[in-house]
Amino acid sequence: MFTNNKISEALAQLANIAPVSQGVGSVVSGWVSVKNFHQVAAIINTGVLGTAATVDAKLQQATDGSGTGAKDVTGKAITQIVKASGDNKQAIINLRPQELDTNGGFAFIQLSITVGAAASLVSAELVGAARYLPANALNQAAVVQII
Repeated sequence: MFTNNKISEALAQLANIAPVSQGVGSVVSGWVSVKNFHQVAAIINTGVLGTAATVDAKLQQATDGSGTGAKDVTGKAITQIVKASGDNKQAIINLRPQELDTNGGFAFIQLSITVGAAASLVSAELVGAARYLPANALNQAAVVQII
């Protein structure tokens, strides 16, 4: 797949959760369509977690870009990351569009990260392997440089 092209031409950066010291509660990416992708991956990053903090992350699905009918994607949640072993770690959630409730018209996803107990440093990226190249045409608007 990457023999003659750059990885940035095959993978699109669809959405992100910018690095944040997230207080107790949830932070979400924007909703993105998966129709132009063979696969999508959510890459979750933790920094230093607060005292006794926990981090959960999951993919959710909706029928449109405003989140209509939002519900969790079955089997697409990480095992909880805890302070004792969770500083400066990463987790990846893989998804194929056919794993969504396509019969119910679900074709959009978002990533949700929930921090428990104490503020913690988190960030995340949603990337997609495009059906048609170049994928960089599908990058979110926040992508300002590709070298």
